Parts: sequence; C-alpha cells; structure tokens
Amino acid sequence: MLKCVLYLLFLTPICFMGSGWWPVQAFLFLLVFLLTVGFSYSGFYFSVGYFMGVDNVGYFLVLLSVWIGGLMIMASEGVLRSGYYHGMFLVLVVFLTLFLVLAFSSVDLLLFYIFFESSLVPTLLLIFGWGYQPERLQAGVYLLFYTLLASLPMLVGILALMSQGGSLSFPFLGGVLDCGFITFVWYLALVFAFLVKMPMFLVHLWLPSAHVEAPIAGSMVLAGILLKLGGYGIMRVLFLFQGIHISVSWFWVSLSLVGGVLVSLVCLRQADLSALIAYSSVVHMGLVLGGLMTLSCWGYSGAFLVMLGHGLCSSGLFCLANVSYERIGSRSLVIGRGMLSFMPSVTLWWFLLGVCNMASPPSLNLMGEIFLMGSLVGWCWLTVPFLALISFFSACYTLYMYSTSQHGKFYSGVFSSCSGCVREYVVFFLHWLPLNVLILKGDLFLV
Repeated sequence: MLKCVLYLLFLTPICFMGSGWWPVQAFLFLLVFLLTVGFSYSGFYFSVGYFMGVDNVGYFLVLLSVWIGGLMIMASEGVLRSGYYHGMFLVLVVFLTLFLVLAFSSVDLLLFYIFFESSLVPTLLLIFGWGYQPERLQAGVYLLFYTLLASLPMLVGILALMSQGGSLSFPFLGGVLDCGFITFVWYLALVFAFLVKMPMFLVHLWLPSAHVEAPIAGSMVLAGILLKLGGYGIMRVLFLFQGIHISVSWFWVSLSLVGGVLVSLVCLRQADLSALIAYSSVVHMGLVLGGLMTLSCWGYSGAFLVMLGHGLCSSGLFCLANVSYERIGSRSLVIGRGMLSFMPSVTLWWFLLGVCNMASPPSLNLMGEIFLMGSLVGWCWLTVPFLALISFFSACYTLYMYSTSQHGKFYSGVFSSCSGCVREYVVFFLHWLPLNVLILKGDLFLV
C-alpha cells in the first residue's frame, strides 16, 4: 500500500501545473486500475508493511476512495472554468484521497485515529473555500465541533487500550473482559466518535447543513467516503467490547431503526434537493448501524455492501442535483421542476440512480439490504415493522424526489438552461456501472 501513498504524494506537483487538471484526473483512474489488478482475494491481511495493510473491507474502501476522488475532479469542472484557485482545489482533493487511503489501510488503531481526524481538514477547506452560501461557515463549524467533541474521548480510550493490552495493532487487539461501569464508559468513548461520523440519528444534524453548503466535490466525498469511516471504525472496534455490547445492543438497534423511520418522514417534506439526498443518507446509515450492532456475519456483510452501494449511489445523486443547480441556480424542488422537458437524457440518469437508491435489482444496495434485513430479523422479529416502514418510505421519498424534479409545470426562468454535456454523462455512467456490475461478484464482499 506504500506505493499507492507515494503515487498520490507525487501527484501534488502536477496540481500546480497550468494544465494539471486532466493529468491528475487520469492518474487517479490509472491508480484505480493498478489497485484492481493488484487485488488478492484473502480472508486475512495482505499488502502488509510496517504500519499498513488491508483486508477485503479496507481494500474495497481504498478503491472506492480513489474512484470517488477521480470523479470529484471530473464533476467539478466549474472550478476550472471559473479559474478560482483550481490548483489549490486539486491539492485538497488529492490530499483528502491520500488521508482516506491511509485511514483505510492503517493496521494500527492510533494511526487510524490520526488519519480519521486528518480527513476533516481538507473537507473543511473545501466547504469554506468553494461552498456556495455565506452559511457555509456555520455548516463547517457544525461539522468540526460535532466530530471533534466525539473524537477526543476516543483518543483517551485508545491510549487506555494501549496501556491495557500493550499493542494497538488490529490483528493483535484482544477483547476487554471486564463488564463494569468504567468499561462501559470506555466502550462509549471508543464507539461514539464513529456513531457521530456515520451519522447516527440524534447526532446527524451536521450532515444536511454540510451537504447543502458544500461544493459538489465536498458533497460527493462526504456522502461517498467520509460516512463510511464511521462504519469501518465500528467494524474494527466493536469486537473488543463484545461482553458489554451484547447487553446494550438493543438500544443502538432500536435507535437506528426508529431514527430511520423518523428521518424518512423528514425526507418527505424537504423542499431542497441536496437536503433530501442528505437525509436519505442518514436513513441508509441507520440500517447499516443496525446491521453492525447485531454482531452477526450477515450484519457485517450487509453493512459493507450497503456502504459501498450507498457511496456510489448517493455521490451520483449529488452530481445530478449539481447539474440542475448549475443550470437553474437553485436547489429548490419548486423552481427546478419539469426538467424532463429540457434535459430528457439527464432524466434517464435520475431514474437509474433513483431506483438504485431504493435498492432495486441488480444494484449492490439490494444485496446489502437483503443481508441487513436477514441479520436484523434473525436478531429479533420485532424489527420487522420498522424494516418494512423504512423500505416503504425509501421508495416514497425517492419517487417524490424524481417526480417533483422531473415532472410538472416548469418555471419560466428555466428556458435559458441547456442539456447535459458528455463529461456529465460520463460521471453518471461511472457511478452507475460499478453499482450494478459488482453484484456479479458478490462473494468478494462477504465479511
């Protein structure tokens, strides 16, 4: 994995070249190809170095990070056209991809924590520097304080783990056997940071505001990768506290499922396109969290599949919302309706990515949700009505988003808009293709 890190580091000088935009993009996609060729299917760690190594979960999340990094640059051509510090923008995207690769390929828990926090800095700078409204400062502060407030106790918990076990390396971490009150506080300190990052219902308010104010690259990386850091962290940490977790798992599963239903209802009354897609991310992550908290093999596999599928699908939907925003100048569903009359080809992509969002075949989301539902129903049959409501409302708000934005009487100011260009169709296709083709090799994603 070190060669992947050096590859990304050596991209930084190209960012400041006059015509560096296209080479950086091409090199990121080349790195995806090299990573795919170097994949070694194994249940254990591979590509192991002094502090880096990946298993199947880490490897596919590294692959997703670099893939979304290339698509972020491709989707943000407006920055290049306006000439607004595009060299600095490229550097931030490359460094953000680098920190994510380092986080997903760290074998040491403390190093994972450092890169987990480091990814916050380029994201904040993207929101502050290239966001759309003055409220982006408030959204950035929300993101910073929610994440930092939850992360500082986690650092104390990691250091306590070091003093107890003598090692923070994932393969050598042993479970904590004591089930007293202090151990419960320790468990909360380690897990809560990841719950905020996912985000769990009740600590999710930073996500919609960050999505609404972020530029398209910021929204793509937030939806596509940064939410997955929380799920990945829970996968790594939860087994340490199995004894104490089994006694409180009912609370996390209940909160994630009830939260999923409530946030689905919030989605149905959104008038802002980006906010609707952001709230739908909270619903999907609620399902992922419920599956992870059952501590079952099906739950882990389903959570991993939904994380990958949601990363591609949600990122593609934000790209579609950005195409409408660039044409109309508004994200409002009232102003941006009736786009089928002006951009019929883009409407096809709204349909294709919309049905993936509601987990229709043959998307990865469907396979993941089948696994998650199996794990949750096997854990307790009382979860059935909540799962049914989440599935039903998921179809409802996706259809609401599609029909309101594409059909109906259009606003007269939309006459000045033009249809999509080839670059945009390529971005949509590159989101949709892996989302619907990877299900053919579903056995690779079983954790």
